[in-house]
Parts: sequence; C-alpha cells; structure tokens
Amino acid sequence: MPRVRQRKTTKGRADLSTYKQAYDDVKAGSSLRTTAEKHGLNHCSLFRYVHKRDAAGNDENQEMGYKAHNRVFTREQELELSKYLIRCADIYFGLTKKDVMKLAYELTVKYNLSRPRTWDDNGMAGEEWFRMFMKRNSELSVRAAQATSLSRATSFNRKNVDAFYDNLANVMDRYKFEPQNIYNVDETGITTVQKPDRIIARRGARQVGSVTSAERGALVTVAIAVNAIGNAIPPFFVFPRVRYQDHFVRDGPIGSAGSANPSGWMQDESFMHFLDHFRKHTNASPSRKILLVLDNHASHIHINALDFCKTNGIVMLSFPPHCSHKLQPLDRSVFGPLKKAVNSTCDGWMRSHPGKTMTIYDIPGILTTAMPLALTQSNIQAGFRTTGIVPFNRHLFTELDFAPAFVTDRPNPLEAADGPIQNINTLEDKTPPTSPSILTLEPQEEMEELSNEALLVQQPTENMPQCSQVLDKEQENIIANPKLLIILPGHESSSSAQQISPKPSKSSQSIPVLTTQTGSIMTLTTPSLFSPEVIRPLPKAPPRKLTNRGRKTRKSTIYTDTPEKEEIRREYENRLKRTKAKQVKKRLDGGKTKTNARSRGKIKMHQESSSSEEEECYCVVCMSAYSESRPREKWIQCTVCKMWAHEECTQGSLSYVCHNCDSE
Repeated sequence: MPRVRQRKTTKGRADLSTYKQAYDDVKAGSSLRTTAEKHGLNHCSLFRYVHKRDAAGNDENQEMGYKAHNRVFTREQELELSKYLIRCADIYFGLTKKDVMKLAYELTVKYNLSRPRTWDDNGMAGEEWFRMFMKRNSELSVRAAQATSLSRATSFNRKNVDAFYDNLANVMDRYKFEPQNIYNVDETGITTVQKPDRIIARRGARQVGSVTSAERGALVTVAIAVNAIGNAIPPFFVFPRVRYQDHFVRDGPIGSAGSANPSGWMQDESFMHFLDHFRKHTNASPSRKILLVLDNHASHIHINALDFCKTNGIVMLSFPPHCSHKLQPLDRSVFGPLKKAVNSTCDGWMRSHPGKTMTIYDIPGILTTAMPLALTQSNIQAGFRTTGIVPFNRHLFTELDFAPAFVTDRPNPLEAADGPIQNINTLEDKTPPTSPSILTLEPQEEMEELSNEALLVQQPTENMPQCSQVLDKEQENIIANPKLLIILPGHESSSSAQQISPKPSKSSQSIPVLTTQTGSIMTLTTPSLFSPEVIRPLPKAPPRKLTNRGRKTRKSTIYTDTPEKEEIRREYENRLKRTKAKQVKKRLDGGKTKTNARSRGKIKMHQESSSSEEEECYCVVCMSAYSESRPREKWIQCTVCKMWAHEECTQGSLSYVCHNCDSE
C-alpha cells in the first residue's frame, strides 16, 4: 500500500460556504434534492448538514467532509508543537528527530490522548507519524546544526551589541571618519594540509580519496586589513620560526611583510610589526586619523600597541567578546570565500607538484592566487554592510538574532546586590505563557447577564498559612452573588458546571487567579492550554556566581582613549610585578624542574647571561642583599607589597605583613 493514498473521487471536498448557501435555499422552501443538485452536493450530505445545524440551534460552524479517525493531535495542538520546536531551534537547543518522537509520546501521556499501541511499546511516536507531521507542517525541516560555542551564543545579546554601536557612534561623531578611513583587521590560519574539493568518482564507492601534503600540517597566521570601500592592504604573515627572513614572503602578494615566533600565532611583538606595516600602507597620522576595529585578543591591547596607535593617529575600537562572528566584516563575508579559494589553490598545487610536500614557504605564493578571488570589492563592502558599520545601522539585528542569549538572559549580579530585582520582561523572551494566570475583574453591564451556573471552586480557608491567599469580606460577597464573577475563556456558555469537562486530553489542571479592582484575590480551578513546555521547559541558566578567578572579561572599548589606555597600563605593570615576584620566589624556594640533558646546558647558559640583568632583592628589615645571604637561608614575602625579608628578621608567621604596610 502506498504511503500517500491518491484520491480518485471528489467526495468530501465541498466547501463549507457551499453548504451554508444550500442551507439557506432549503430554509427558503426549495426541496433537498433540487438544492443539492443545484450546488453540486450529495443530497445525503446536505441532509446531514441541515440536521446538524438545526440540532445546534442554527450554528454555522458545523464540520463536514472526511476526517482522520486515527489522528493523535488536533491541528491547533500540532501548531503549538511546531512553534515550540522552532523556538528551541532559535535558542540553539533544537530537538533531534528522536527527541521529537519522545516528546510527542510524553504529550499524549500527559494529556491522556488516544494513541497507537506501538507508541506505548516503544516509548515514542512512530516513524510514520513523524513523516506526516513534517509534511503537514511545511515550516519545519531537518537541518544539520552548526556547532556554536556557548560563549558566542550567549555573549551576542542586546546589551553588548548596543554598547559596541554606542562606541562606534561616539568615534564617528568625534572624528568624522569617512568610509576609506574605517578599517577592520583580523587574523586567520592557513595550513599546509588543505580540505579537498568535491570530485567526480565512481558511484557506490565507499571511500574516495584525495592527496594532501601530510597528516598534520604546519600553520601560518595571516593578518588581513580591509576598509569600508572595498580595498585591502598587503597581508602580514607570522611564521612558526624563531627568526624571520625576508625570503619567506618572496612569492607573496606585492608589499607583503611578516615576522616569526616559535608558536606561529600573533603575539605582542608581531602585532607591533603589523601596526608599523599598517601605518605605512594607510598613511595614518595625527592629522589624518584612521579607525581600526578589531577583536579583544591579548596581543591587540598590549600597552605598547596602544601607545603606538595613540602616537600615529590610529583610533582602536574593539568588538564585544565572542561577538566577532556577527559584528566583524572579515568573518562575515571575506574569510569564508578566502578559505575556499585557498583549498582549491592547494589542490592545484598538489597536482602541479606530484610527489612533493607543501611547506610553509609555499603559502605566500598560494595566497597570491587566492586573495584576488576572495578579497573582492563586493565581498568586503558586503561585510561592512551586514554588520551595520558602514553604512551605520544599529537596528540591523532583530530579536531572532538575539534569541540564543535567552538561556543566560538574567539580571546582573552586581545590580542584584544593590537592591531587590523587580520583574523584568526581556525582549528576547517572546514565548507566550502556557496558561492565563491573572484576570482583572471590571464592573461591566455584561456581568449582570452572567448565569448563576458559572464555575466557582472555593478554597478552604482553615489552617492556611499567612502567605496564602485568604478570602476577605468582598470575596465572600462575590461568592454569595455569582453574577459578579467572570467566566474564563472556553466557558462562555450558560450551561451547568457539569458541561465543563476536565478531560486532560484538552488541557491540564492549573489554578489561575482573579483580581478585583480593590486588590482582592480569588482562586479558580480551570484547565490550562496545551503546551509542550509542560513536559520539556525551555532551558534557563541559573544565576551567575560572582568570582574573581580567571582572566578579566573584556568589553567593547575605545582603547586609544586615555582612561582606557591608562587602565591597560596599570594592568600591564601589575602583571610584571607578579611575574617578577614569582621568579624571585622560585629562586628562594630552590625549586627544581625536570629537564633533559639537552636543555640543561641551554638553561644554565641562559641563567648565567640573565643573572646580571635581574633586579637585586633586598630585605625590607635589615636591607641586606639576597646575593649576600647565607646558604639555605630562608626568606619570606610580604602578603601586601610582595617585598621580601629574612625569616629571622620577622616573627616567622605564615601571613607576613612588613612594617611599612602595617604602619599604613
């Protein structure tokens, strides 16, 4: 039997409006068969419609036609489930096919819906139900999710993005930058092992291979800077070598420069070389300022780099942390085409040099071929346009873009410590409530027409705690006069309370609250709406814990402004003090580290050459030098100023505070 049955007749497809017109003709005096033939209806179907409508008191909303006898969920319930699945995908916590099938089964159990017996046997819905559910809800599709770190998903929120656009508007209004003077710089890694392109091969082959240079290749960092009108300066290479030679970039694009360090990553000294390369090609000066937007990498905000930018008229603006995937033009429209062009060029290089291994010195030549294909004017301009930098558009991102931050959207713990947190409805949380909770009673003329048969469940007032809702005199008057009640949605008819069926197939039980104008509260029991959140609530992170551990969290900042630059300088000086203190403590403790025979000689030579350059340490009590101390003489460090003293000159306590700090 085919999965989708092909209809061979048009029975049961008549529009409901046709039945309404035929009903009017029958009531006007026309015969049943004549009216059915006139409107193209079956006379038996028209008879059933007339009988149904008369029995319902001339109610036009009568269903006609064929209906599925084995459908588990109604159309409205499936729409709620579809909205829930879309919401989960928007916040980056989407459900897999198996999760959806389990959720459907749990919903049938929760709301006591009739279901096939195989659902109970397997503990989940069937494959056929899932296939037809996806077909009935065309807005859903099975997609391969892209891995996104939790930091990126939660850091891209309205507060961080608004802070960046505030800083951008500040520097744009202050310096009146033109598009050709707005640059974005970022680094990317180019490896000697490419990702092969798709090829044509034999159908049915289980494995198709393509030659690469090695199993694991070496990586060269490339720094690229582009401006808002679509131009790019020559690239800057960072090679994983101890010393840099000019012939490394001999085959690179014209004007290329580079540096080297053992790791091959961008570091403080390498970024200083790049800034000099950037100033040379952009003609930046105090009279012709340049705006440089970049991320918060440690090498970018080194104090030496900030001093260089301040002196040469480079205004440095940083993105919020973990937001470069949305706010950085190079990440949005340049690096993707560049990596694809590099892989294709590497494939061509391997075919042109069979049997040879690609080295890091071949990468500049490969980038010479790949850059013109990716760094086009249209791609670069699209990057600045899609990030709202040029032209300036701070309202570019919608609430859907901020939806992943819903999970960690919570009040600032620093603000919470100052005072009580009020109920705040965030913009990201667009999920409707699962059931009505508060209804306000207002005196209207319609209330006088309400029947005395409205549903009211009085809550016992005995042995109730003080925090519970106790009925006052006004509520007792309302109970005595049911005309003052309001009927909840779904119970508009004046039938008795027995007609309100508490079937869990429609809903679950909840207790909404009715509030009068005077503030009195009364409790009613009514079924809540169908909602998958009852079974599987949307994920929500707990309150953030305050801690001083780890690195300092950065934010979008104009680092070349004096206050921010001086703060970076203080951090740098404090870091140097801590580093020196650790080195002195290591020498005093006489700690030994495991080294091999080859590195022992190098360490000894390094210690001999650097011993004269190290700063001498003196005892804060007797002012004698560390170099003059006796063998195995113990020293102790002040916990406040980190200065050292002989243990014999102090009281020998574990927590030592020198006399200079103690006097303060």
